[in-house]
Amino acid sequence: MRVITKTVLILSFVSLFADIASELLYPVIPVYLKEIGFSVFWIGLLEGVANFTAGISKGYFGKQSDEKGVRLPFVKLGYLLSAISKPMMAIFVYPLWIFFARTLDRLGKGIRTAARDALLSQQATRETKGRVFGFHRGMDTVGATIGPALALSFLYFRPHQYKTIFYLAFIPGLISVLLVFFLKEKRQPVSTLAKGNFFSFFKYYSIATREYKRLVAGLLLLALFNSSDIFLLLKIKEVTHNDTTTIAAYVFYNLVYALLSYPLGSLADKLGFKKVFLSGVLLFAVVYTGFAFEPSTTMIFLLFFIYGIYAAATEGISKAWITNIAHNADTATAVGFYTSCESVCTLVASMVAGLIWTSWGSFYTFFITALIAIIVFIYFILRIRMNR
Repeated sequence: MRVITKTVLILSFVSLFADIASELLYPVIPVYLKEIGFSVFWIGLLEGVANFTAGISKGYFGKQSDEKGVRLPFVKLGYLLSAISKPMMAIFVYPLWIFFARTLDRLGKGIRTAARDALLSQQATRETKGRVFGFHRGMDTVGATIGPALALSFLYFRPHQYKTIFYLAFIPGLISVLLVFFLKEKRQPVSTLAKGNFFSFFKYYSIATREYKRLVAGLLLLALFNSSDIFLLLKIKEVTHNDTTTIAAYVFYNLVYALLSYPLGSLADKLGFKKVFLSGVLLFAVVYTGFAFEPSTTMIFLLFFIYGIYAAATEGISKAWITNIAHNADTATAVGFYTSCESVCTLVASMVAGLIWTSWGSFYTFFITALIAIIVFIYFILRIRMNR
């Protein structure tokens, strides 16, 4: 049986170009925001609100996708909104406008994510989901490698011209939208959950299996203290005082992540999701412990190498794990429920991280997160059984 189908391949290229657009901006955003007057706290709040918007909408639109039995309309609209939001951040620098543009970008992600993941799940079996989601995450992260590399090259020749990058990001974003139109789908069985208001997707928890509930509880505990990666970039900037090193380290991290996503997904298919995922959690604790101190430039790149392994061992695998224990007709709702709750946690984590950093310094921001990761590791050992 072919593991990487045409649909998986196209969706992966869609994500690749969308991430070129997003990651072209990601390492630039904190520097740009500080330049136009945002404090670390306001940067944390902006990222928290943006990710909260994406997450809470993932649950709603995931349930809508299950209710209608279709995925592509949500995928198309989501990528379109994200594409047009990119140049908007450069048009005006008013705080409310910046919040609106950044939130529109994340809303696009919220509309498309659960439906896209459900479409990927439909293309895989229980024995191949680690590879399918790992391949998709790998291609997605290739885009996340190319994007910052382009930003680094541009800023080398045109220092501090951040606004131009926001306009350039529209091009790969538009390509991702056009590629979606090459996809086709068959109508799926509709959800068994009753229709309701915007938050009715939370009802999925009442019919979810015990295994799903325990898995999501562990994932959310980690998310509750896992703030935006922007804080890692700010830490590098604080230590090195160098934009080039900051972006280069992020490119290196994404390269490691991209190269290892498929191999670790394949390993998870063979050994089980739990073993590979928990290895990633331990590596996460190592990375945040390292960043709690004042790492040298060499140590920064070593920590980002380890961070890339962590991401490859957890991101795609957690999605594959969830879809394997979700009800078939409610796959998008199950993914959406988790990611919505995750985004509430991310909002809290980013705000708290900003406050702790401002009040007591970056050491406590990272060290506390490392301790929570160890607690999550112990929880998974004691409460979650082995699963493919």
